[in-house]
Amino acid sequence: MDPLDLRPLGRSGPAVTRLGLGGVPLGDPHAPIDEARASLTLETAFACGINYFDTAPWYGLGRSEHRMGHALRGKPRERFVLSTKVGRVLNRPRDVSGPGPYSKRWAGGLPFDLRFDYTRDGVLRSYEDSLQRLGMTRVDALVVHDLDLKFQQDEAGIAARFAELDRGGGFTALAELRDRGEIGAIGAGINHVGMIPRFLERFAVDFFLVAMPYTLLDQPALDEELPLCLERGVAVVIGAVFSSGILAGPAAPLAQYGYKPVEASVRDRVARVEAVCRRHGVPIGAAALQFPLAHPAVVSVIPGADSADQVRTNLQWMRIAIPPPLWEALKGEGLLRSDAPTP
Repeated sequence: MDPLDLRPLGRSGPAVTRLGLGGVPLGDPHAPIDEARASLTLETAFACGINYFDTAPWYGLGRSEHRMGHALRGKPRERFVLSTKVGRVLNRPRDVSGPGPYSKRWAGGLPFDLRFDYTRDGVLRSYEDSLQRLGMTRVDALVVHDLDLKFQQDEAGIAARFAELDRGGGFTALAELRDRGEIGAIGAGINHVGMIPRFLERFAVDFFLVAMPYTLLDQPALDEELPLCLERGVAVVIGAVFSSGILAGPAAPLAQYGYKPVEASVRDRVARVEAVCRRHGVPIGAAALQFPLAHPAVVSVIPGADSADQVRTNLQWMRIAIPPPLWEALKGEGLLRSDAPTP
């Protein structure tokens, strides 16, 4: 599978490489990394031909955006596609005498506070702030971030945020940016099934950035979400392609599943998947990277990386020829849905 093959983000969106780079690790979620390492990670991805880079204000409370901007803003603008996100606005915390209020989530994050805001003013404020952190005058795509149960807490919270995006003018602001050519595509980040139909009922989204509902471990998005995207001509990007870590290195001490410590039942399932991969001489990470791309709605996968070695490993995994019997074995052992498209 060619990781540098290009696909559009929706019917008229910018063309992105099948393998992109996600910016979560560059926000220092587990431990601080130095600037030289972060810069080398991004420089390696660009030098190897990856053109799709995704970040967000949430990742390290601005640190990921600062790092991406530092590495990319001197590059030829036509050589990369950059997306960031809206929905959170960063601000100075009331107490500046100690660590920031999100220091437990972002070990090396910047000491800012935030508020959710999907209104017109909130979207435009977030967009302008991101441009300043990036040191750029435009991005290629903006993604509505974390409008879901995990972050909005309950159905009332989701309804209130949808109202901000709709009646509050947030999506209209995004559509105006797209219509003027300031951005090339509008996306929405999805962490749970059920949200894609709700977005498409109300908004002309170009693509969805899906984290968790479609991976080598879980495929609930096959029931409704992905068929609906295919029907509407909406592209899909898979974010947490390694299920937030466990599929990249099951034995690693910090390996997570769904951004949480791995339960025994999940670890056992991963061990069974890894055993099948081992019998066919394929790293489990390679199978995890390539699997989602077989679905016709999926245009790219964007695993995170915080080192040049991780970038190079992802490229190598994408280029491994995976024998069809591996997929047949996973389905035969009930480890992969029988209706899941495979490479």
